[in-house]
Amino acid sequence: MIFITVGTHEQPFNRLLKCIDQMVEKGEINEEIVCQKGYTDYEPKNYKAEKLIPYEQMQENIEKARIVVTHGGPASFIAPLSIGKIPVVVPRKKDFNEHVNDHQLEFSREVEKRMKNIIVAETDEDIRDSIVNYNVKIKNLINKNHSNNKKFNERLIKEIEKIL
Repeated sequence: MIFITVGTHEQPFNRLLKCIDQMVEKGEINEEIVCQKGYTDYEPKNYKAEKLIPYEQMQENIEKARIVVTHGGPASFIAPLSIGKIPVVVPRKKDFNEHVNDHQLEFSREVEKRMKNIIVAETDEDIRDSIVNYNVKIKNLINKNHSNNKKFNERLIKEIEKIL
Protein backbone atom coordinates (compact mmCIF):
# COMPACT_ATOMS: atom_id res chain seq x y z
CA MET A 1 0.00 0.00 0.00
CA ILE A 2 1.12 3.55 -0.72
CA PHE A 3 -0.02 6.19 1.73
CA ILE A 4 -0.11 9.80 0.56
CA THR A 5 -0.60 12.75 2.88
CA VAL A 6 -0.59 16.39 1.88
CA GLY A 7 -1.31 17.81 5.33
CA THR A 8 -3.93 20.38 6.21
CA HIS A 9 -2.49 23.54 4.67
CA GLU A 10 -5.30 25.50 3.00
CA GLN A 11 -3.63 25.77 -0.43
CA PRO A 12 -4.27 22.84 -2.79
CA PHE A 13 -1.58 20.36 -3.75
CA ASN A 14 -3.03 19.21 -7.08
CA ARG A 15 0.37 18.53 -8.67
CA LEU A 16 1.13 15.54 -6.42
CA LEU A 17 -2.30 13.94 -6.66
CA LYS A 18 -2.41 14.36 -10.46
CA CYS A 19 1.02 12.77 -10.83
CA ILE A 20 -0.02 9.74 -8.75
CA ASP A 21 -3.27 9.49 -10.74
CA GLN A 22 -1.29 9.42 -14.01
CA MET A 23 1.04 6.76 -12.63
CA VAL A 24 -1.90 4.52 -11.74
CA GLU A 25 -3.46 5.14 -15.17
CA LYS A 26 -0.19 4.16 -16.92
CA GLY A 27 0.20 1.04 -14.78
CA GLU A 28 3.29 2.37 -12.98
CA ILE A 29 1.51 1.84 -9.66
CA ASN A 30 -0.45 -1.38 -9.20
CA GLU A 31 -1.03 -1.37 -5.47
CA GLU A 32 -3.62 0.13 -3.16
CA ILE A 33 -3.35 3.86 -2.55
CA VAL A 34 -4.71 5.55 0.55
CA CYS A 35 -4.69 9.33 0.31
CA GLN A 36 -5.34 12.22 2.67
CA LYS A 37 -5.83 15.16 0.30
CA GLY A 38 -6.53 18.02 2.69
CA TYR A 39 -7.76 21.09 0.85
CA THR A 40 -6.64 19.88 -2.56
CA ASP A 41 -9.49 20.35 -5.00
CA TYR A 42 -8.30 17.77 -7.54
CA GLU A 43 -10.36 14.57 -7.41
CA PRO A 44 -8.30 11.52 -8.36
CA LYS A 45 -9.87 9.29 -11.00
CA ASN A 46 -7.92 6.12 -10.24
CA TYR A 47 -7.82 6.02 -6.45
CA LYS A 48 -9.85 7.29 -3.50
CA ALA A 49 -8.85 10.28 -1.43
CA GLU A 50 -10.24 11.55 1.86
CA LYS A 51 -10.08 15.21 2.80
CA LEU A 52 -9.07 14.58 6.41
CA ILE A 53 -8.21 11.39 8.27
CA PRO A 54 -8.21 11.04 12.07
CA TYR A 55 -4.77 10.97 13.71
CA GLU A 56 -5.04 7.32 14.77
CA GLN A 57 -5.92 6.29 11.22
CA MET A 58 -3.01 8.35 9.85
CA GLN A 59 -0.62 6.48 12.16
CA GLU A 60 -2.12 3.15 11.15
CA ASN A 61 -1.77 4.04 7.46
CA ILE A 62 1.87 5.01 7.97
CA GLU A 63 2.56 1.69 9.71
CA LYS A 64 0.83 -0.39 7.00
CA ALA A 65 2.28 1.45 4.02
CA ARG A 66 5.13 0.11 1.95
CA ILE A 67 5.79 3.70 0.83
CA VAL A 68 4.75 6.92 2.55
CA VAL A 69 4.55 9.95 0.23
CA THR A 70 4.22 13.21 2.08
CA HIS A 71 4.43 16.96 1.62
CA GLY A 72 7.44 18.75 3.08
CA GLY A 73 5.95 19.52 6.48
CA PRO A 74 8.37 18.18 9.12
CA ALA A 75 5.70 16.54 11.28
CA SER A 76 4.43 14.58 8.30
CA PHE A 77 7.79 13.13 7.32
CA ILE A 78 9.03 12.61 10.88
CA ALA A 79 6.09 10.26 11.55
CA PRO A 80 7.33 7.54 9.16
CA LEU A 81 10.95 8.18 10.18
CA SER A 82 10.02 7.54 13.80
CA ILE A 83 9.08 3.94 12.92
CA GLY A 84 12.05 3.31 10.64
CA LYS A 85 10.45 4.10 7.27
CA ILE A 86 12.01 6.33 4.66
CA PRO A 87 9.40 8.71 3.23
CA VAL A 88 9.22 10.21 -0.23
CA VAL A 89 8.93 13.93 0.49
CA VAL A 90 7.33 16.15 -2.14
CA PRO A 91 7.78 19.74 -0.97
CA ARG A 92 5.03 22.22 -1.72
CA LYS A 93 6.28 25.01 -3.99
CA LYS A 94 5.43 28.68 -4.16
CA ASP A 95 5.67 28.68 -8.00
CA PHE A 96 2.65 26.33 -8.12
CA ASN A 97 0.74 28.29 -5.44
CA GLU A 98 1.04 25.30 -3.12
CA HIS A 99 2.44 27.40 -0.27
CA VAL A 100 3.29 31.01 0.59
CA ASN A 101 7.05 30.45 0.11
CA ASP A 102 9.56 27.66 -0.53
CA HIS A 103 10.41 26.81 3.07
CA GLN A 104 9.33 23.16 2.59
CA LEU A 105 11.63 22.84 -0.40
CA GLU A 106 14.61 24.38 1.39
CA PHE A 107 14.07 22.42 4.61
CA SER A 108 13.55 19.08 2.82
CA ARG A 109 16.69 19.53 0.74
CA GLU A 110 18.69 20.27 3.89
CA VAL A 111 17.33 17.23 5.74
CA GLU A 112 18.07 15.00 2.73
CA LYS A 113 21.61 16.37 2.49
CA ARG A 114 22.46 16.21 6.19
CA MET A 115 20.50 13.22 7.46
CA LYS A 116 20.27 11.04 4.34
CA ASN A 117 16.99 9.56 5.57
CA ILE A 118 14.37 10.96 3.20
CA ILE A 119 13.89 10.98 -0.57
CA VAL A 120 13.08 14.46 -1.86
CA ALA A 121 11.02 14.47 -5.06
CA GLU A 122 10.73 17.97 -6.50
CA THR A 123 9.30 17.23 -9.96
CA ASP A 124 6.79 14.80 -11.45
CA GLU A 125 9.71 12.81 -12.87
CA ASP A 126 11.30 12.68 -9.38
CA ILE A 127 8.00 11.45 -7.91
CA ARG A 128 7.73 8.70 -10.54
CA ASP A 129 11.36 7.67 -10.10
CA SER A 130 11.10 7.66 -6.31
CA ILE A 131 8.06 5.39 -6.30
CA VAL A 132 9.03 3.05 -9.15
CA ASN A 133 12.59 2.65 -7.87
CA TYR A 134 11.84 3.01 -4.16
CA ASN A 135 13.47 -0.24 -3.01
CA VAL A 136 16.70 0.59 -4.84
CA LYS A 137 16.77 4.20 -3.60
CA ILE A 138 16.39 3.32 0.09
CA LYS A 139 19.30 0.85 0.13
CA ASN A 140 21.87 3.61 0.64
CA LEU A 141 19.82 5.69 3.04
CA ILE A 142 19.71 5.67 6.82
CA ASN A 143 16.38 4.38 8.10
CA LYS A 144 16.84 5.53 11.65
CA ASN A 145 15.33 8.60 13.22
CA HIS A 146 18.25 10.66 14.46
CA SER A 147 17.31 12.09 17.80
CA ASN A 148 19.43 14.25 20.03
CA ASN A 149 17.05 13.83 22.96
CA LYS A 150 19.38 11.62 25.02
CA LYS A 151 22.35 13.94 24.48
CA PHE A 152 20.20 17.01 25.25
CA ASN A 153 18.82 15.45 28.44
CA GLU A 154 22.30 14.49 29.66
CA ARG A 155 23.57 18.04 29.13
CA LEU A 156 20.49 19.52 30.76
CA ILE A 157 20.96 17.33 33.85
CA LYS A 158 24.60 18.45 34.11
CA GLU A 159 23.60 22.13 33.85
CA ILE A 160 20.89 21.71 36.50
CA GLU A 161 23.35 19.94 38.79
CA LYS A 162 25.79 22.86 38.40
CA ILE A 163 23.10 25.32 39.43
CA LEU A 164 22.02 23.27 42.43
